[in-house]
Amino acid sequence: MKLLVERYISDGQPVGSKTLSTALDAPVSSATVRNTMKRLEDLGLLVSPHTSAGRVPTELGYRFYVDTMLQVEPLQSDIAQTLTQELVSAQGNRKQTLQKASALLSELTEMAGLVLLPKQGNQSLNRIEFMPLQAGQVLAILILNNQQVENRIISTDREYSQEELQTAANYLNQHFAGRDLQEMGQALQGAMARDQAAINHLMDLMVQIGGEVGAPTSEEEGELVLEGQSKLIGDRGIDNTQKLRQLFEAFSQKRDIAHLLDRCARERGVQIFIGRESGYEPFDDCTLITSPYQGEGSNLGVLGVIGPTRMSYERVIPVVDFTARLLSLANNEKDT
Repeated sequence: MKLLVERYISDGQPVGSKTLSTALDAPVSSATVRNTMKRLEDLGLLVSPHTSAGRVPTELGYRFYVDTMLQVEPLQSDIAQTLTQELVSAQGNRKQTLQKASALLSELTEMAGLVLLPKQGNQSLNRIEFMPLQAGQVLAILILNNQQVENRIISTDREYSQEELQTAANYLNQHFAGRDLQEMGQALQGAMARDQAAINHLMDLMVQIGGEVGAPTSEEEGELVLEGQSKLIGDRGIDNTQKLRQLFEAFSQKRDIAHLLDRCARERGVQIFIGRESGYEPFDDCTLITSPYQGEGSNLGVLGVIGPTRMSYERVIPVVDFTARLLSLANNEKDT
């Protein structure tokens, strides 16, 4: 099984029993190898993609290989030196260092590199004001707890007068000042149900405002940096055109990928998602390898690579792991 997976990763061609029997150290007949391959196929670890006698590993086969047979190689000294020079001694702010990390991951693994930047932290409302714009639009002016000012344009079902908007602002300032923005929408719906009789004519507007103002910004979700997507096209890339199209559409959206990586950021060490294990359909033909990076003793974000399931796991895993450790070191040095 190990030999078959590694041979397929190397050349991308279905592996036959004759090839394996020749490559094995001990003398084993093609018939014996063929029977063993049939049993592995019955277990769901191998599949025959065509009518040929060759087999390729399934998603389950890759998982079995990674969990029980994979021997991770030590990181090559020249790669370790390159990463150390580029990241630990990097000039500029933390965001620039993380962007460089994504580019380096892509360059060194020949896959798409990705880094989820740290969240800016939850923000609470200090005060809110509204200003009518053109018909069907209201400008919400938010003053946050850190004195940052945000402007958000809200589309409404009808036109509201300045007096109605002032009533809405007074209600929100009275009941939600000091509250977390992301909790605001849900809390507002409950409050509106209790106070419906008093302000029924503004209920729809208030619920809509609460939902839109409470929606997290990209900074609150964590920004996703992607580099090297084009490396997924080619001989060692993803050969399913439809899946490749879905993947690039997902790259353009980024939000769902950021949510997936956000879950990874709460884990420890290297995480490997093979095919459908990620629970994210555009990644069904891919492997995602991630590791969290730290700062001030806690996880700040996550980095990794995405590529075809037919990747050199023993070579890619140490690159991701070492890069995460270096970023943690660089972040701690910048914090001191």
